[in-house]
Amino acid sequence: MRDIEETLHLDNQICFPLYAVSRLTTQLYTPLLAKLNLTYPQYLVMLVLWQYKIQTVNEICSKLFLETNTVTPLLKRLEQKKMINRRRSECDERLVVVTLSEQGEKMRESALCIPGKIVAQFGDDSLTVAEVENLKVTLNKLLDIIRNKNNERV
Repeated sequence: MRDIEETLHLDNQICFPLYAVSRLTTQLYTPLLAKLNLTYPQYLVMLVLWQYKIQTVNEICSKLFLETNTVTPLLKRLEQKKMINRRRSECDERLVVVTLSEQGEKMRESALCIPGKIVAQFGDDSLTVAEVENLKVTLNKLLDIIRNKNNERV
């Protein structure tokens, strides 16, 4: 049985490997995204729009687990780069609707190779595609559990 003092060892925390893997994985994306003139958070917004085509700012925030004060500056920069269009909803002027521009839609083709290049950097001998898929399933399950717990608190 683990000594109670070992509970606070860094190696015994679930948060640390999640944090470190997230940071280091994001770093793997940096050179690939630089070729597209995107930051990692901008790439996440583009992924949402490539998948759903049209989203309100609030829908993007919900899908990315981010606040509007984080997403709005990202959207402004993407609009300056002519990747997206923003407009007020005709049905409800309080809502801002975001869509891909023609240039943003074309960028999708250039980004198609990125997920495969990221997985390839994990190394075939070290981590199999099946293990990566299982990890993704487990992380999504954990994400759902935490999201539900947080929703219960609200």
